[in-house]
Amino acid sequence: MDEVKTVVSRDGTPIAYARYGTGAADGPAVVLVGGGPGTEAAEAPLARLLARSCPVYVYDRREDAAGCPVEREVEDLAAVLAAAGPRAAVHGSGSGGALALAAAAAGLPVAAVSVFEPPYDATLGPLPEVHARVLVVDGGASPAPVRRAARELSARLPRARHRTLTGQTHEVAPHVLAPVLAEFVAEAAEASDGL
Repeated sequence: MDEVKTVVSRDGTPIAYARYGTGAADGPAVVLVGGGPGTEAAEAPLARLLARSCPVYVYDRREDAAGCPVEREVEDLAAVLAAAGPRAAVHGSGSGGALALAAAAAGLPVAAVSVFEPPYDATLGPLPEVHARVLVVDGGASPAPVRRAARELSARLPRARHRTLTGQTHEVAPHVLAPVLAEFVAEAAEASDGL
């Protein structure tokens, strides 16, 4: 980790984040959204691997995230995205993936969104509009309902694609996920540069 800083969310709550690496000087950053409240430590192994190709920001989600309205968490993510700079991508695992999609649907300026096995139930009705490029990833050794939900989610998002990581479960190995994310972020950046 190169530095730890704090940003202030819209409601005045301080949000600590860690920045890893510099990556490509002109490439976009990636903001990692953890699957639950607490420190950035759980995302550190993935952040260190991704930092070889791009700057990575990992922040502490609110300790009371379970009781926190999603709007507050979207505002927290917006503050970290502002620190990460323009064209930043967002990756979330589990509930962090659901938050990343909610943030994109709320209009936060994200270049791309990657999610790993976010909670998703097709019976909940239409998804909010997400205009960013989306990569929905699941583990090939995860339970069948989780894999099916990932495929269904990908099919329902207009600019999404699906990828299964062979042999992985919900506890995905960072060294397996990192190159997939790095490739997706690079492709999304290249596509946005061509517009």
